[in-house]
Amino acid sequence: MSRGRLVTSVFTLLMALVIVPPSYAVSVQQASGANAADIQSAVDAFRTDLGGSLNPNVAGSLSSGRREINWDGVPDNLSAPNNLPGNFFNVNSPRGVILSTPGSGLEVSANAVNPTNTPVRFGDINAQFPPKFTVFSPQRLFSALGSNIVDVSFVVPGSNTQAAVNGFGSVFTDVDLANTTSIQYFNASNTSLGTFFVPTAPQGLSFLGVSGFADGVARVRITNGNGPLTGAAQGFENVVMDDFIYGEPQAVQSSTPTIPEPSSLLLLATGLGGLVWKGRNISHSF
Repeated sequence: MSRGRLVTSVFTLLMALVIVPPSYAVSVQQASGANAADIQSAVDAFRTDLGGSLNPNVAGSLSSGRREINWDGVPDNLSAPNNLPGNFFNVNSPRGVILSTPGSGLEVSANAVNPTNTPVRFGDINAQFPPKFTVFSPQRLFSALGSNIVDVSFVVPGSNTQAAVNGFGSVFTDVDLANTTSIQYFNASNTSLGTFFVPTAPQGLSFLGVSGFADGVARVRITNGNGPLTGAAQGFENVVMDDFIYGEPQAVQSSTPTIPEPSSLLLLATGLGGLVWKGRNISHSF
């Protein structure tokens, strides 16, 4: 092989890694529509991407599979008008999730029959919400209060040990505005792995699920619309959530290999080019 071809091959290989790092080779499943049937195929495809079967709600990590939260098993005393404890799905029903918000609390909507006669689908907050919010798995929905942000952190189910999953997805209801409602993914070092926007479906259902992150996902931040649920007519884009679907939480290893940053790979490519073809000026546009 000539010197020129060798240098070109070296640069081609390394620049491919710069442009498409292995950690960015993810699978995205998304859909939107008027009802559950319109997004079911995307939800099922995401379950297939995660691999394995639905695991029981038990403490400890299993070797494969996934966990899901549909909110419908939350008891009345921890549903609207009461707040949901952020550790409910790690302590009461171990699924390896800690929920938090910068707002005032978390709420699961009421069932049609409940001891306090609380309206369904956040009608306790605003009477206009029930006809706007569609359900994927009847009949409860989930939202933050006082904020449109929910953080979902993963732990080994039933413990405080940090964990990571191979993907996370959620069903959303009444997404009106494009490029507003989103899921941001983070690894165990709290480095962002990317932000993905949820497709729109006014008064309908949307699904977004992303899997295949090489580093694993230790936390996600969900941004719903552009403002919190409110009883006043503030003109906010209000979005709430239904099912969460995510890979089986696995304990984070203390020594996780790191992938060089694109800038480091670029420096390496430049250095190799100089070693292979010393003294020759090479020009590339990126």
